[in-house]
Amino acid sequence: MSSSPQAVLFDMFGVLVLDQTPAARARLTGAVGDDSPAFWDAYWDLRQDYDRGDLDGPAYWTAVGTRIGRPFDARAIREIIALDLDSWSHVDPHMVRLLHTLTAHGVRIGLLSNISHDLAAHYERHHPDLLGLFEVLGLSCRIRSAKPEPAAYQWCARAFGLPPEHILFVDDREANVKGAEAIGMHGHHFTGHEPLRTALASRPELRLP
Repeated sequence: MSSSPQAVLFDMFGVLVLDQTPAARARLTGAVGDDSPAFWDAYWDLRQDYDRGDLDGPAYWTAVGTRIGRPFDARAIREIIALDLDSWSHVDPHMVRLLHTLTAHGVRIGLLSNISHDLAAHYERHHPDLLGLFEVLGLSCRIRSAKPEPAAYQWCARAFGLPPEHILFVDDREANVKGAEAIGMHGHHFTGHEPLRTALASRPELRLP
């Protein structure tokens, strides 16, 4: 790919926000009453519809409960939603510092996250400073498209006002990186903040120290 990136588009969960810890997963499965692979299959299989905004929180968790044969009442669903939100709430300070470095050097940054309305509202309430760093906010529940659907990346390219080949996309999931590359973006498969910083610094057009 010959064009140089002029902006960096970040995934959120697994990149800027740490993955669920074993303790957080245990609290969630304790409330659900099921820690089997069948639960986690249902959790992820139905997540795309939740993140796209096709399902709200109660509808998503009702569907998960139906899938695993454990119907949840309204009180249980409120508790499970709260635990699920908490499990995705730990921002990586190393990545926040990297974002500040990028913006201090004039690099345009954006966010493309598969995120439910519940989590989006949670981050707007508890982490407005993080969201405020981004020129482009592609929240799947708001743009009604989720990675790796082409429309999600295309929405962000339009919001930047750049052709896809001038955007570098960073995600911890290889399928999402490939989705970005399929529409012409540069891609970086995230494995940690240090390899990412090295990769960014190797691009002179981004002007990092």
